[in-house]
Amino acid sequence: MSDDTTQDQAVRVSSRRLAFVAVFSGIAMATGQAPLSLWYVAVLGLLAVFWFSKDVRSWKQAAVYGWLVGSSYFAASMYWIIEPFFVDAARHGWMAPFALVFLAGGLALLWGGAFALAFRLRPSAWHWSLALLWGGMELVRGYLFTGFPWGMFGYIWIDTPLAQVAALVGPYGLTLASFLLAAGIVSSGDRGMKPLRVISVLAAIGLLWFGVQHEKIEPIANADAPIIRLVQTNAQQDQKWLPDMIPVFWQRNLTLTADRELDGKSPDVIVWPETAIPYLFHDESTVPEIISDAAQGAVVIAGGQRRSPEGFHNSMMVIGPDGAVQDIYDKHHLVPFGEYIPGGSLLGRFGLSGLAQQIGSGYAPGAGPEILSLGRSGAVLPLICYEAVFPRDLRVNGQRADWILHITNDAWFGDFAGPFQHHVQARFRAIEQGLPVARAANTGITAMIGPNGDVIQSIPLGVSGAIDVALPEPLKPTPYSRFGEIPVLVLLLAGLLGVFWFKRREKSH
Repeated sequence: MSDDTTQDQAVRVSSRRLAFVAVFSGIAMATGQAPLSLWYVAVLGLLAVFWFSKDVRSWKQAAVYGWLVGSSYFAASMYWIIEPFFVDAARHGWMAPFALVFLAGGLALLWGGAFALAFRLRPSAWHWSLALLWGGMELVRGYLFTGFPWGMFGYIWIDTPLAQVAALVGPYGLTLASFLLAAGIVSSGDRGMKPLRVISVLAAIGLLWFGVQHEKIEPIANADAPIIRLVQTNAQQDQKWLPDMIPVFWQRNLTLTADRELDGKSPDVIVWPETAIPYLFHDESTVPEIISDAAQGAVVIAGGQRRSPEGFHNSMMVIGPDGAVQDIYDKHHLVPFGEYIPGGSLLGRFGLSGLAQQIGSGYAPGAGPEILSLGRSGAVLPLICYEAVFPRDLRVNGQRADWILHITNDAWFGDFAGPFQHHVQARFRAIEQGLPVARAANTGITAMIGPNGDVIQSIPLGVSGAIDVALPEPLKPTPYSRFGEIPVLVLLLAGLLGVFWFKRREKSH
């Protein structure tokens, strides 16, 4: 057997081993996401990715290695994406496997690109350049083509002190820090890396100290704090729009609204979930009065659909004690292929429309993030469903709300991973902004979340009910709420300049 043949066989064996490691490491990383929340398994998977990356022999192999890690990670953590297609399985079920394959494989292209670029740089600080570029691609994922930052690695830390680091640098910064710390551990035996190892250890100690201290903050509700009632309808998605079930869910919402005192005090604000009003809002002139009568003096904030000159909207209506509509917020960050079809005006002629909307060929976006005034109950930042996934949707022209209101219909996501992961992201929005989050979800998880991400009170998945909770006080503005992604961008730039410096020093020696 020739030396060339032996070498080719060794390359094939190495490639198969790398593929095996990539797939299983990606799956291990995915177990850190809710509801499994096995962060320690996820960390082992991440360390394995970095450790075996040293066996990559070309930029093409690096790209495939990174793509396989990403494909397995996204497929294992986001398999819930198939659930909406089975709400009406006869019409849409055939699309489910394609949706999962294209989503996982498409998002993984960014990871493959990061690994390939890191190989092309490939200084002695290989693991560090990989961590920086990988973290940078996660930031790109949050913005590219309207963005889809669901399932960032940093979310595995939600029930640990490290989650509080999001108040400093946000979820992108926490994800980047996770990658850098893993790189520091794996490269601890590399020669010439002592300064980076020292920085890595000091950074880990500093972040952990900050997280422990910040986690100790107890949410405080003053004696005269407004009482927020959160209603969970529990309308299953395959039943929600059936003509004979619409009155059932409508009456359930009214009954939960009319109960005067769940916990000894009457509510100041009552919140219904996303699209809880089953009638096109402006076509039923008596709807606000009916809701107001049931609320008996409380303000009601309810999700529904309405029409404007721009089109149909997925909206949030604020109904005052007198039955008048005080304010309306239209969802602006819509779900591609769910609430609208890109190029929908053309494709709508062929009968294609978003899965989630019930009228027209898709929703029209609202004007953008805004803050609503509720008088004694303070200023609230409204988010409808998907908008809670995006940290950037919580920044409103320098204004700061007193609390965040998130209404959603997670019945689309099934009853396992999707609703739990969405809930975790709402908890991170609280940490990042230092604001309490009141969350009303159709089938759950409905919760009042404190400004440090702790769940104060909640309704479990899959039941109907309501809770009355005193609204906690907000914390002081967090560094992340003031500076956003700027510190992360500065760190990425400084780190990549450092990588180029290492590469230049290698050439000179």
